[in-house]
Amino acid sequence: MSQRSTPPFRADHVGSLLRPPQLHEARDRAARGEITVEQLRAVEDDAIRAVVELQRKAGLRSATDGEFRRASWHMDFIYQLDGVSKSDERLHVKFHNAAGDLEFSPPGLQVGGKVGLSTPIFGDHFGYLKSIVDPGVTPKLTIPSPSMVYYRGGRAAVDETVYPDLEEFFTDLAAAYAAQVRGVGELGCTYLQLDDTSLAYLNDPNQREVVARMGGDPETLHLRNIKTMNAAIAAKPAGMTITTHLCRGNYRSSWAAEGSYDFVAEALFNELDVDGYFLEFDDERSGSFEPLRFVPKGKYVVLGLVTTKRGELESMESLQRRIEQAARYVDLDQLCLSPQCGFSSTEEGNDLTEDQEIRKLERIVETAAAVWG
Repeated sequence: MSQRSTPPFRADHVGSLLRPPQLHEARDRAARGEITVEQLRAVEDDAIRAVVELQRKAGLRSATDGEFRRASWHMDFIYQLDGVSKSDERLHVKFHNAAGDLEFSPPGLQVGGKVGLSTPIFGDHFGYLKSIVDPGVTPKLTIPSPSMVYYRGGRAAVDETVYPDLEEFFTDLAAAYAAQVRGVGELGCTYLQLDDTSLAYLNDPNQREVVARMGGDPETLHLRNIKTMNAAIAAKPAGMTITTHLCRGNYRSSWAAEGSYDFVAEALFNELDVDGYFLEFDDERSGSFEPLRFVPKGKYVVLGLVTTKRGELESMESLQRRIEQAARYVDLDQLCLSPQCGFSSTEEGNDLTEDQEIRKLERIVETAAAVWG
């Protein structure tokens, strides 16, 4: 066993990190018109420099900008696609935690024109990140997968006068994403992650019922999403690693879905043409490691064993034991380690401190060194 020189790395992380207080304050002030966009960007730049240094000190080989310029891991991207706009209606997503339920209610989206891409989304975000990472550290860009443009709104969110045939919508969506992949590749991106909650949510019978109520086919939607993602990344630049991250919801330390990967596993691992999978495995909601038996040679699974939902630190011994359990189903050399999700999928962040976040990242690095050398 050995460490890896290309992503995903033995010790890696999903993407979002806790926003510092000064960034929250600056975003609030910008929203009230008290500071300019340029002043906000200067605060963001400083915060990103600090969080890149945090990742370097923890010993990570990859670095993100913590998604510090976003309010949400996905909607900030999706609204920038040509043909997509905010809807007057709000989405209502119920999240759960030990204390009870809470609701996430962002504006919905409406596809009112032909879907396309005029310029690489977050291209300037990535350019800044790339300019400040140390040599030997790989900057990673995280974006929502194309599945997320359709999953929450369904057919009702896609104007039938624009797309009477949904197949044309999926074709245009894949083409827009292909342009995004090409565009960020030209900016020097060699590590791109497509975040896709749909492929995890669809393991939950309750979520499949939601899809059915919206008029979709819950038995085949994962296959449609995989097909669209494959079309989007089919012409990825040489030297670019593309991974996907699956989770069952992550909002203020809460979750939206549960269920093992069984429902999607065979197609996910054998038909989706990504290089690696960041998979949530931090508690019983994710089921057993058994679905990993479908992972073919040549693909990597990043085990999300360290929870971002609570501050308690996992022991190295417990993490090693769970890695050994996963290795019964897929070769140890195809495994890596990460947190189960981001620490701050939305700007509010999860219920833990920055010190706890740092300790968890360091624990991932030291455990990976113990397991893989």
